[in-house]
Formats: sequence, structure tokens, C-alpha cells
Amino acid sequence: MTAARSRDDAALRGSVAKVAILLSFFVGHWVLSVFFQTFFLHRYSAHRMFSMSKAWERFFYLCTFVFQGASFLQPRAYAILHREHHAYSDTEKDPHSPHHARHFLDMMWKTALLYGALVRRQREPEARFEGGYPEWKLLDSLGESWLVRFAFAVGYTLVYMAFAPHWGWFLLLPAHYLMGPIHGAIVNWGGHMIGYRNFDLDDESRNTLPFDFLTLGELFQNNHHRFGQAVKFSVRAFEIDPTYMMIRLLAALRVVKIEREQIARWSPEPVPSAAE
Repeated sequence: MTAARSRDDAALRGSVAKVAILLSFFVGHWVLSVFFQTFFLHRYSAHRMFSMSKAWERFFYLCTFVFQGASFLQPRAYAILHREHHAYSDTEKDPHSPHHARHFLDMMWKTALLYGALVRRQREPEARFEGGYPEWKLLDSLGESWLVRFAFAVGYTLVYMAFAPHWGWFLLLPAHYLMGPIHGAIVNWGGHMIGYRNFDLDDESRNTLPFDFLTLGELFQNNHHRFGQAVKFSVRAFEIDPTYMMIRLLAALRVVKIEREQIARWSPEPVPSAAE
């Protein structure tokens, strides 16, 4: 009886340990992937909100490749799409507006097609959207290789094969495979459909979460569309932008340099809804 109970306790501890490993792996992949998306692809590549040396640029480029993995997004294509989004926000020319898509998946598919055309140089963007983004042709080529994407996907799958105590855990794998586009879709859909507005703008941008633990600051879309070059996406006392804190730390360590910071300010005036 005692031996059987000991075996049961050991099995339970083993299952708990495996669950802890899988949860850590999923959360770690989620956080690191979205951090490099907002820090390197968005705030650096698309907006150049701060500067860094070529060596640090290559380091963060490599980190973006590693942590986005199977869903690596090329900085050039990302930057051009994002600049088009700001220029044509929530109009028919917006590359990823939920207001010009039938549903969430339709928006994702349209964005994927436009992104792919930029990667393959099959679509010529307006001249004003070109330039000012980092490029590393070797890493871009590897990141866009289906063989490399498949290798990353196999790696994620092997982790689940080693530690998943139940087949249901394998349902998380598609999120690993498509992590980068999922983050972008959450921001583009939620940040233009769900939440509150601090500023009355011509688009449908929203702030979805006061503490953006989900995408590390990306869901302050209304604030960001009002102050497009502000490194800090939060503007009110109760809003928290975790990535800004990390950028400030990196600036203090002289890894990045914030040369001319646009300061986002909010005044306590009522904001009309987009429909008014």
C-alpha cells in the first residue's frame, strides 16, 4: 500500500514537473517572440524610435530570428506594411484593417498575401515607405526558407513529445508555429475593434488593455496612432507599457540611444466615439 502510494506520488510530481516545463516553454516563447516584434520590428525597424550600433542591430536581428523561429517576420516587409498601415489606417488601403475584412482569419490571410509579395519583391511599395530599416540578406533568406521554418516546427514538436502528459497539450503547437502572425493579428484586430479611446482620431484605433501583459504594449493602438514616434505607448497613469521599461533599461546600459523622444501626453477631456 505504501509502495503503491509512493509510486502514485512520484508519478504526480513527474506530471506536475512536465506541465511546469511546457507552460514555461509556451510562455517563454510567447513573451520573447512578442518582445522582439515590438522592440525590434516595430519600434526600431518600422519607426526608428531609437538607434543602436551595427553590432547590436545584428544581435537583435538574430534574436528576432531565433525567438520568432518558424514564424520569423522579415524586418523590411514588416516595416513597409506597418508604415502603410499608419498612412492608410482603417481605410481600404490599410494592409490589415479589421474593418475591411470579413472576419479575423480573412484579415490574417490578406495580410499574409501582402507580406509575401513584399518578401518576394513582387509588389512595389510607395517610395516614402522604403528605406530606414535593417536588412541582413543571409538571415532573411534563412528565415523565409520553408526548410528552416519546418526545422523550428519540429523542434517545438519534440519538446511536446518529450514532456506532454496528455495529447491535449499538442493543441498549443499551432500557436508556436504561427506565433509572429498571431501576435500581429491580435494587435491589428483587438487594437482596432476592442477597448477605449484616449484620442479622437480619424481611424478606429483602440487601447485594448490598460496593462498590456499580452503583447507588451502593442495594444495601446489609439495612443500609438496619436503619437506615432513616441517610444512609450502608454500615456495615462494606469496604463503600463512593459517594453518601454526595457528600452529605458537598454538606454541606461548604452545598448540603444533615444535621441529625440516624442513625448505622448493626455489631457482629461472627453473623447467622442468613432461613430460620433
